[in-house]
Order: sequence, then structure tokens, then C-alpha cells
Amino acid sequence: MTRTRTVERSRLVPHTIDGTTHLVLDRYKEDVPLPPRDWDRIVLTGVTAAAAVIGVASILWSTASIGSLLDLVVPLTLAAYAAALVFDLAWLSCMALEWLARYDQERAALPRRAGYVALGIAMGAVGTHGWISGEVAIGFVAATVSGLAKVLWSVVLRHHAKPLDSHTQQWVDAERAKAGGRLAMVAVRRELTRAEQAVAAERAAISGASGTDPGELPETPEDEEEPPEVTPQPPLTGPMTIADAVRMALSCGISDPEKVLRYVRQVADANAKEESVLRTLRMERKTA
Repeated sequence: MTRTRTVERSRLVPHTIDGTTHLVLDRYKEDVPLPPRDWDRIVLTGVTAAAAVIGVASILWSTASIGSLLDLVVPLTLAAYAAALVFDLAWLSCMALEWLARYDQERAALPRRAGYVALGIAMGAVGTHGWISGEVAIGFVAATVSGLAKVLWSVVLRHHAKPLDSHTQQWVDAERAKAGGRLAMVAVRRELTRAEQAVAAERAAISGASGTDPGELPETPEDEEEPPEVTPQPPLTGPMTIADAVRMALSCGISDPEKVLRYVRQVADANAKEESVLRTLRMERKTA
């Protein structure tokens, strides 16, 4: 017998009153067949949940064992158990990074190797606690708890991993490099903008101390030979907001509204509205 479930649907139907017809919403219920149970998915979900429970149990067991070992030499018990928590969290964190790189086997290799190293250290610490306590066999068995948790998680991750073929992987790497380059340029442009603003502020401070206009300060010997009628311009840096552009223009001694508007449209927004620029200019003059 086919299993079904009831769902509510809606449709527009014509409804006429006094000769006037409108489309109204009609709600009705319909039985639709349920898909068969996905036992593969159910089993995989159950195994993943079991691995999570075993991982938590491994953390508790290792923390108790290693914490008891460190408590022998550490005066503060809380510090000993906090440090013991690091041992299992280290290889579990490496497992999490391996999960994030499950589509890229090359990137997953480093956290996988680091996870095995961290696991070996944790197992060695648990075994040492058993040896110091005079129970070598119990220490050996206790150390296998973390090992079993690691093995189970490795199998689960291997089942979830979906390695890409060589061509697809190269395409993904190229796209990742392109996106990374754009992200890096955001920080670079922000850094350059801050540097240009710092230079402009420094020039404005020097000109204020000497009583000269900042635009008249020559930066190179060639600038000293420029004709006096050449109007100095602030640096064309970007991207920046309208407010940043107005502040840049004011810091360079340009206060004429038309020149400020022209500069804002060059470096910030080509479609900047005149009233917005003038309003920002008035606000900057008040706060100056």
C-alpha cells in the first residue's frame, strides 16, 4: 500500500456575485504519495550521530585521565583539567578542518596529518597516566578510547568526502584565487586610502603652521617650476565615500563648492547630487 500525506494547496477560481466576477483564492487538500524511506541516508545519519557521541565520550575520558595526571604537578586542579581538555580538542579541531576541506584532498592532507600527531600525543598522555598509577594494562586500554573515536571519525569523513576530478579541482582553485585576489585588494585599497588621507592631513598641518596654502607646497623640485596659475588638485584616490572626498578636498585647501563637487564626482560618485555634496561640505565646515 502506498503511503500518502495530506497537503494543503490553493488556486484562483472565478466567483460571481450580481454579475461581477472576481478571481478568489480557493484552498483545498490533496493526498500526495510519500517517497520511499532513504535507508542509506538514515544509516549514515545514525553513524554520524554515533561518531559525535563517541567523540564527546572520548573528550570526557581523556580529560579526566590526563587531568588527573597533570594534577600531580600542578597546584591548581582547574588549570590541570583545562590543559587536559586541549589534548582531544586538538585532533577534533583538525578533524573539523578536514571536514571543511572534504572536496579538496590536497588541502585536507595537512589537517589529517596534524590530527594523527595530536591523537598520538593524547593517547601517549593517557597511557602515561595508567603507567604512573601502576596499571599499565588499564592505561593501554584507556588510550584506545581516543584512537577508536579518531578511527570512526576518519571513516565517516571518508564516506562524506566528495573528491573532485583534476580539471574541476583546477577550475575551483582558479576561482578561489580570483576571489581571494579581489578580497585582498579591498584591504589594499583601504590601506592606500588611509595613507593618502594621512599625507593630505600632514600637508594641511604643515601649511597651517607655515601660513601657506597646502596646494602651494611643492612635493618635488619639478613642482616648484610649475606655473603659478596651475590649480593644485587633491590626490585621485579611491574608492571613497562622498564625505571622505569632501574631507580630502578641504584638507587640501579646496573650499570652492564647484571644485569640491567636481572632485567628489571624480573619486567617489560620478552621479553625486550637488545638494548632497553641498550639505556635506557645510557639515564638515561646522565641525572643522
